[in-house]
Amino acid sequence: MSLPSHSRELTDYGSVLRRRWPLFVTLLIAGVAGGAALLVRTPPQYSAVAQVQVLATGVQDQLNPVTSRQREPLNLDTESQIARSVVVAQIAARGLKYRDPEELRERVHVDVPPNSAILSISFTASTPESAAAGAQAFADAYLRNRTRAAGAALDAEIKLVAAKLRQVDAELDPPAATAGGTPGTPAGGTTAGGAAARTVTSRHQAVLTRQESALTLRYDALKTVVVTPGTVISPARPPSAPSSPSAPIYLGSGLFLGLLAGAGAAFCRDRLDTRIRRPGDVERLTGLPVLAEPPSRPEPAIFHELAAAVATALGEGRHTLLVEAVGAAGAARPLAKGLCAAFGHFAPVSVVTGRADRPDSALLLAALRRTRSPQVARAVRQLRRQGVRVLGVVAVPPGITVPAPEPVERTA
Repeated sequence: MSLPSHSRELTDYGSVLRRRWPLFVTLLIAGVAGGAALLVRTPPQYSAVAQVQVLATGVQDQLNPVTSRQREPLNLDTESQIARSVVVAQIAARGLKYRDPEELRERVHVDVPPNSAILSISFTASTPESAAAGAQAFADAYLRNRTRAAGAALDAEIKLVAAKLRQVDAELDPPAATAGGTPGTPAGGTTAGGAAARTVTSRHQAVLTRQESALTLRYDALKTVVVTPGTVISPARPPSAPSSPSAPIYLGSGLFLGLLAGAGAAFCRDRLDTRIRRPGDVERLTGLPVLAEPPSRPEPAIFHELAAAVATALGEGRHTLLVEAVGAAGAARPLAKGLCAAFGHFAPVSVVTGRADRPDSALLLAALRRTRSPQVARAVRQLRRQGVRVLGVVAVPPGITVPAPEPVERTA
């Protein structure tokens, strides 16, 4: 049963990490250690929060449509931006006796809880007391600015109504006229035109009178308006624990970066490294089959097993088998001698260790941890140019001790 392609790819990825686990683990530990070091070296920061309930000021300058998110006639998104504005920051800086309002703005964050008329003003500082003082200063500065803006809008509207009222009063003053009629009309006489003029004048006077009454009511209402910008419902208090740095964030980030760096380095190292370190690297790097994986202290029976595998690969007939070491494999001659003795059970096969003997097949010995895949590829190319078929590779472990071959009993 074959695995799907994506499973094979995941298996390959896992095998790379297993092969390069020292590098992967080293960088993983380095990432976590770096996150821990940064956590220790980062100075603590404290955040305090002051909550402000925003109320309608009573001035008709901020009418906003009611939405599903905001059920009050106030736009809290706009108010949150005002709470972080330069004007409010300047007022807070004067209260805190701080010279740089822009720096204070960078430490302020304003949240609006859904379906509420509340601003949560948080301020971050290096000490709990400074954080609480900053949050409270911005809350008070926001309310003072809101009061001042509403007062200015109210005064401007009062002045506008008063000016309009004075204009109407001036129009209501009786025009200069004679007691007997309009200018140009004889005393005691009446005309149709004069009657019409008096009718128009009466209507105009009535309109002006109604305007004067409405403006007077509006003026009196504005003079009695009380500005209510809001109130601090939750004063800022010094926090008991720092808000940053956060150990899970720093250590988690270090772990994540260590995983990325370790995996990337492992794949790069695996792709660039051509050294054959284990038997699995032979097929992966060279494409040749591994015919035998002898241990460091093999038994004499290893020759018979290897001879059986080679005889199967050779097929019928007489053959001259070249046993050639690639890299620094010093076990070529002992293995060749053992194979020569073991082939007594199989078809006649001549085992040689030099290319001058005109072999038709070859068995390569690759010393693990010393042989590189380009060396094997070069040897294969050279042998194929001479018409020699390469059967496969014997992965020779470092420090192998080749036993003496067992004597072969030939049957008559």
